[in-house]
Amino acid sequence: MSVWSELTGQDAAIAVFRAAAEAAGARPEASAPTRGVDDDAATAPTAGPSQQMTHSWLITGPPGSGRSNLAYAFATALISGAPDGDEATRIQVDARSHPDLHVLATEGVIIKRDDVRDIVKRSHYAPSIGRHRVIIVEDADRMTEHTSNFLLKELEEPPERTVWILCAPSEADLIPTIRSRVRSVRLQVPSVTDVAALLVRRDGVDAGLAERAAREAQSHIGMAHRLATDHDARARRSETLELALDVKSTAGAVMTAARFLEIAGDDAKAITELRDAEEREHALHSLGIAPGQAVPPALRPQLKALEDDQKRRATRSLRDGIDRILVDLSSLYRDILLIQLGADVELVNRELLPRLEHAAEQASPAGTLATLDAIQTARTRIEGNVQPALALEAMLVSAVRTPETRRAA
Repeated sequence: MSVWSELTGQDAAIAVFRAAAEAAGARPEASAPTRGVDDDAATAPTAGPSQQMTHSWLITGPPGSGRSNLAYAFATALISGAPDGDEATRIQVDARSHPDLHVLATEGVIIKRDDVRDIVKRSHYAPSIGRHRVIIVEDADRMTEHTSNFLLKELEEPPERTVWILCAPSEADLIPTIRSRVRSVRLQVPSVTDVAALLVRRDGVDAGLAERAAREAQSHIGMAHRLATDHDARARRSETLELALDVKSTAGAVMTAARFLEIAGDDAKAITELRDAEEREHALHSLGIAPGQAVPPALRPQLKALEDDQKRRATRSLRDGIDRILVDLSSLYRDILLIQLGADVELVNRELLPRLEHAAEQASPAGTLATLDAIQTARTRIEGNVQPALALEAMLVSAVRTPETRRAA
């Protein structure tokens, strides 16, 4: 099976990376760095091998478009030396256990310089068993400017058989000097049909449920998987939309904002609690501590470091949960606006059509646009470390449907 088989909606981008892997496998010495090359995923390159392969890449695309999945597929092909990869290398890459693969993925809000120092040292080692040594930086947009400048020289003059692959939502999320030293490949948003087909093929999900999950996730592959396979995740999303439609007063907005924070917290716990317990159990086993045994004082700093990492991950998971709620609310008010304007466009939340139509009658298009703007403002404020409760309360106040608003409509 080809390493590219489970990727969906990115045929042109796959062609770019497969051609590069083929060129690197055929003539690794021809993989000389080329800078400032920019490939739109709408078209595949036709250049020669030395231009198809470079040592520094940037994969950009909206959340859920499959940036990291494509990066790992490309890494598999490069390490194996075959354009379609091989099964043994794929298994090791999927398990993140291949000796020639190094991954920098933060559980926190930002990537700091200390996070990249060790991985930069490893980038100078020659490949141990593969054709290349591959460094993948997930969420490269989380690097601070200081970290980006530290990484700059490595991208400019990497070792001959080391390949860097950065992943970020857009090129604008990285400093200009980084962008000028990588070859950028932009991913497209996969269609709802493509994502649904992937869920059916890979996860065995019912076709109807797969289509609804892909549509409600707005083609975000990871979120579509959660909605299709986790009943509680679907229930939390439905409650979020119902609560937003029920906001009728400022007091209601305050109470709904509080409930949104609880829902985001529950969503974050669902993702992190089991993983945290497994990590702690594994750490205790590695330290030779039996279940129920007191932790010796000399070993407590190691567990404290693990707990600190888990707290940082919980903070990020909570922020991600709040952001998912805001994305879902954007889809809700986008549907209301489409109904108000009579646009012949498919609704994301068509299962709520009667309530959407009622909400559309209670406000003007201008009021709905103001609510959409307020949602974006809330996202910006939360990114700027405004208290989420205050940002959500201010956002929901704009969604209140008063008699005066109805008369103005």
